[in-house]
Amino acid sequence: MAKYLFPEGFLWGAATASYQIEGSPSSDGKGESIWDRFSHTPGNIFDDDSGDTACEHYRIYREDVRRMADLGLNAYRFSISWPRIFPEGSGKPNQKGLDFYRRLIEELHNYKIKPVVTLYHWDMPQALQDQGGWGNRDTAKYFGQYAACVFESIDLPVDRWITLNEPWVSAFLGYALGVHAPGLNDFNIALQAAHNLLLGHGLAIRSFRDIKRKDEPIGITLNLNPIEPASDSKPDLAQAVRTDGFMNRWFLDPIFRGSYPQDMVEVFSRSFDLPDIEEEDTAVIAEPIDYLGINNYTRILVRAGSSEDDFMGNPLNPPEAEYTEMGWEVYPRGIYELLTRVHRDYGPLPLYITENGAAFDDKPDKDGRIDDSSRINYLQDYLIEAWKAMQEGVLLEGYFVWTLMDNFEWSFGYSKRFGLIYVDYPTQKRYFKDSAYWYRDVISRNGLEVQGGAQ
Repeated sequence: MAKYLFPEGFLWGAATASYQIEGSPSSDGKGESIWDRFSHTPGNIFDDDSGDTACEHYRIYREDVRRMADLGLNAYRFSISWPRIFPEGSGKPNQKGLDFYRRLIEELHNYKIKPVVTLYHWDMPQALQDQGGWGNRDTAKYFGQYAACVFESIDLPVDRWITLNEPWVSAFLGYALGVHAPGLNDFNIALQAAHNLLLGHGLAIRSFRDIKRKDEPIGITLNLNPIEPASDSKPDLAQAVRTDGFMNRWFLDPIFRGSYPQDMVEVFSRSFDLPDIEEEDTAVIAEPIDYLGINNYTRILVRAGSSEDDFMGNPLNPPEAEYTEMGWEVYPRGIYELLTRVHRDYGPLPLYITENGAAFDDKPDKDGRIDDSSRINYLQDYLIEAWKAMQEGVLLEGYFVWTLMDNFEWSFGYSKRFGLIYVDYPTQKRYFKDSAYWYRDVISRNGLEVQGGAQ
């Protein structure tokens, strides 16, 4: 048996997002979010589903926390719904919304589970979208005010704070490609939205420092992918650099280097309007953070596109590879490549894998067992590669499976299952999948024991 042991104090967690699990879209004064509006627009979501019910976590959160304890989690990453706190995006906070998250944190403390709190996981108040959403610079200011309210009002210990989850997705899937809320198709607005998201992040960091919460690190979570050329040809190599600039460096560089990557500024400027950037913006965005959260599921293998300004290229799906239900290649080596690259180019700094997981077609058998060995293999192989990165000095301090339980998977509705826990949506009953029992064992031994392989 090969053993892959992790350091003492390593965080083993699972992650969720408010709109995907909470349900209760108008309870206790919650305002409408962009996902409430988007999901109720026919044709946007598979099977015209919505998050109105989701996993009813808002109602039965105590039961879910008990399941987390049964799973052995020592950390739980969740997000706060902005429109539960500010139904209109700003103004007077809704105390009942704050009270819910305070009760959730108390319950986590009761079971000695560390709360890791994300301030924004895509569910902006619709009232702000009506004013332009992230395309409007004022939204960054309102986000900073919302963040300050949460920092001041949640008077319980929080183990880690995260400002934004995947701003690339918010900006480009929401404002350029239209497949996420708010469903716009304007790349110029998307570029401005990306800048305003980062500005909101920086303003939240400044609010956090001003409020002086003690011993609570704060960072941001980015969705990052290793970008690999389909061949060693010059066009494919150049395409991989541009695609990396669009997917990864457009967010990493301003946070850690204080400027957008010049090669991508030149590429974008030839076809689009660059974002309006005021004099102090870059300094705000580059406010020092305590750690970086990384979400990773796959790699992007890319062949050269139609021109030297093509920043997407032609992604390839190798026919010999294994794929998840999302159509994403299973590529464990990618998480090693990503961690070592971020450590080398932007670190050293503490890193957390804040999302990693896989959707498969999970179904209970006649005895009620959910055999999801494909998920176990996926998680095991990715964890081994993360462990290898740590042996080379990468400061990885925690790992969060996406996701705790099956839920509303954005535009895919309820058709994709990522959870360690199976949710029977009509009854809202939960069942541990085999992967949940496997992960519980990983946590209990603080690592992996695998047949064969190098220790």
